[in-house]
Amino acid sequence: MDIRIGRIVKIAAHPDAETLYVEEIDLGEPEGPRTIVSGLVKFVPIEQMQDRKVVVLCNLKARNMRGVKSNGMLLCASNDTHDVVEPLVVPEGAVIGERVYFGEDGKQQPAPAEPNRVQKKKLWEGVQPLLKTNEQCIATFKGQQMFTSAGPVTTASLTNASIS
Repeated sequence: MDIRIGRIVKIAAHPDAETLYVEEIDLGEPEGPRTIVSGLVKFVPIEQMQDRKVVVLCNLKARNMRGVKSNGMLLCASNDTHDVVEPLVVPEGAVIGERVYFGEDGKQQPAPAEPNRVQKKKLWEGVQPLLKTNEQCIATFKGQQMFTSAGPVTTASLTNASIS
């Protein structure tokens, strides 16, 4: 999977859906920021989202979400009842556009799958259930910590939570 660090450069309420935000996220790509739609209105105030560094799943096929094309997914942790949702916390010093990796040995990872392959082979559906936070609020995949060049990715408070 292509999971990278981005920064929300612009955010607004979705014009046709009261529970959705429309974000412009800088991922360090030459074509500029990506538009991503997320359902975080009930969980995170818009002021806390603007200029925030975020973790983005980049190689999903673009989807129309209430008339706005979303080109990725903001990764968040949530409790079992899904009434507490927190965007993953990027460590200070992480570089915009860098790809996260799992475990100390994960820096040498293969090239990410293309969006069509991710959809066709249902790769995300296989990976997502294995993404969790541990007892120290650190994001993990199969127990291996999610890292950036600046350290591990965490949550503000959710332990043993699902990530999606």
